[in-house]
Amino acid sequence: MDVNKTITRDEKDEELRHEILEGTAVLFNRNGLKFTMDELAAMIHRSKKTIYTVFPDKETLLCSMVDHVFDNIKTTEQKVLQNPELETVEKLRKLLGAMPEQYQTVDFRKLYVLKEKYPVVYDRVQERLESGWESTIALMKKGMKEGTIRRVSIPVFKTMFESTLEQFFQRDVLVENGITYSRALDEVVNILVDGIVIRD
Repeated sequence: MDVNKTITRDEKDEELRHEILEGTAVLFNRNGLKFTMDELAAMIHRSKKTIYTVFPDKETLLCSMVDHVFDNIKTTEQKVLQNPELETVEKLRKLLGAMPEQYQTVDFRKLYVLKEKYPVVYDRVQERLESGWESTIALMKKGMKEGTIRRVSIPVFKTMFESTLEQFFQRDVLVENGITYSRALDEVVNILVDGIVIRD
């Protein structure tokens, strides 16, 4: 077997997967969950058959899009954690509100129909919201130790944050009130972090 050919094929497969997922995010922003696979194929200039070789159905595609978005959020979080210019509280604020630049304009408010129409995808969103908290918890403990954050129950803080975002994905409260997801996320983060910061 030619190893170089295998690597090249894998890279092409990953490139195609990335292209499909990014196209899905754009279509989702435009049409919500109502977009069709035909629309996706036309947008990325690929055949529908090609898309189905990577994602066998729309539900699998949406689950992968959720993972793709959350993986990119985690990459953004790592940049925050590695920034030596940020103090603990500012790192915590940016970590909780991490949103990659390419998703700043994506209308995540449209996810509120997930629970009813795509329960498996909704469960994946919940699973990703509730996991990967290790860095945030470590920052909170560090802040408590250095005296910049009040000693609060981390499980309660975590539950409050997750539950609020889950409500955004379950109900159309943001759409009804004309609030963007990014603005809502900023407000949630500020309310929660400002509530635990120790002021001089």
